[in-house]
Amino acid sequence: MAGTFKFELVTPERMVVSQDASEVVVPGVEGEFTVFAGHAPVISTLRPGVVHATLGDGRKIRAFVKGGFAEVDADHVTILAGRALNVESMDAEAIGKELQTAEAELAAAESDADKLAATSAIDQLRALQR
Repeated sequence: MAGTFKFELVTPERMVVSQDASEVVVPGVEGEFTVFAGHAPVISTLRPGVVHATLGDGRKIRAFVKGGFAEVDADHVTILAGRALNVESMDAEAIGKELQTAEAELAAAESDADKLAATSAIDQLRALQR
């Protein structure tokens, strides 16, 4: 299909998504970036945030990811995430639990990188609460 590429979102437990997509917005550690077909090769570390994908059939999905990596080339995007949750299926209780976990991670964080990751997760989860 013209203008699409293979999009895979994988966690240690399962393959979350494996479909053609026309656009994927990735929460890179240095900022969000959007991938379209023909994108230049990139490998990026992920920060906690929401992956936005427009699938080849026009459906849109959003998944909250906690850490990991994204590998991009002209016809493929693979996101290897430590954790991925479907935003549409998250209710207030699920978001609250994730927020508690992120706050505990911030309290226990010793390195600047760990503090940044926990703070980013807290910010993203609070935005989802709204």
